[in-house]
Amino acid sequence: MKFLFDSDTWQEIYGSIRKNKVRTVITIIGVLWGIFLLVVLLGAARGMENGFNKLFGNFATNSVFVWTQSTDTPFKGFQEGRRFRLTMNDIEVLKSEFSDEIQLLAPRNQTNNLLVHNFKSGDFRVSGDYPVLDQIQKKQLIFGRFLNGNDILLNSKVTVISEDMYKQLFDKGEMPIGEYIKINSINYKVIGVYKPSNTIDFDGDTAYIPFTTFKKVYNTANKVDWMMITAHKGTDIEQMETDILLTLKGLHKVHPEDKRAFGSVNLGKEIGKVTGFLTGMQFLTWFVGIATLIAGVFAIGNILLITVKERTKEIGIRRALGATPKSIRQQIILESVFLTTIAGMLGIVFGGFILFLIDNFLGQGDDAILINPTVNIPIIFIAFATLIVLGTMIGLIPAHMATVVKPIEALREE
Repeated sequence: MKFLFDSDTWQEIYGSIRKNKVRTVITIIGVLWGIFLLVVLLGAARGMENGFNKLFGNFATNSVFVWTQSTDTPFKGFQEGRRFRLTMNDIEVLKSEFSDEIQLLAPRNQTNNLLVHNFKSGDFRVSGDYPVLDQIQKKQLIFGRFLNGNDILLNSKVTVISEDMYKQLFDKGEMPIGEYIKINSINYKVIGVYKPSNTIDFDGDTAYIPFTTFKKVYNTANKVDWMMITAHKGTDIEQMETDILLTLKGLHKVHPEDKRAFGSVNLGKEIGKVTGFLTGMQFLTWFVGIATLIAGVFAIGNILLITVKERTKEIGIRRALGATPKSIRQQIILESVFLTTIAGMLGIVFGGFILFLIDNFLGQGDDAILINPTVNIPIIFIAFATLIVLGTMIGLIPAHMATVVKPIEALREE
């Protein structure tokens, strides 16, 4: 390790670099660009992933939504175009037959109604729900609480409203909890106010009331408008959707091949597509970044080969004066590692600066595209260490070329 602290060694490296300034700068830029590109692309991929995760927020992403439409195929005496509704019996059958696959199941009924508080009013959606909805689509409460089991058992006339509904129906600064609003001319006590989600939200501004209360007030009997189903982790969400729809078709005497009778959205399937895209993008990022790194390192090797050729006579003189092949080899390798290290450090710094700018301009606000685009420190260290190893290995080629030249032949070199 003595050669690392030998001033003569560093003076020779400095002289070689100074003698070929333009060539050295171009070489450093080649390696710098490789690690810069790797850092920026990995950071951007992480930013996209963070944005994607924010979009879905606390929503259970392995979910399926199911509702009824109208049939497109005659079956068992029923004509095409028949309309029908889901029922609570369907819910019980699904819970029983798919107990191993289904984690959460929320039947839902919805309508639009005029909501009134004192002299203020607004037309909003009203939804009859079970407390389990809060586990599938988490609500960020500002005041109070969400629906609970007692509300369901007692058919309580209580409601949870959105922040925008609160602002429209109540005076500024007025505490809504415990106050009453009229829905369909019936008084409901406000027990909670939630903040609208900046992420995926299928409800918008909705007043939530107990499912059993909705059933009694709107006389829906055992009918269900639609349902939200969340699968256990590891469940094949696409197969579960297929099996559930087939079961429901059997319950409602719908042809097994009927494509229109049931509508469904498989959130897990759609998210899987996006996740696959992000994984592919990360793979492409690594491929492009590493390929660019290798290309830059090879550029250093080529420059050093040219440098060795130009310094053949100098190397011959040093050999004639007693320089060992080892010392010459170490100097060439050290020059390669030095250039690689400088280029790598600059690439990381510039890459980090660009990610900082991206975060400030594209990562802020509700509509942010790339949120917190960062690269893990261990990945940076691994990339940098890989760069140093490649720089050392590529330096072995010109180093070997420098030591195989015989002194007498080197001295004859013009």
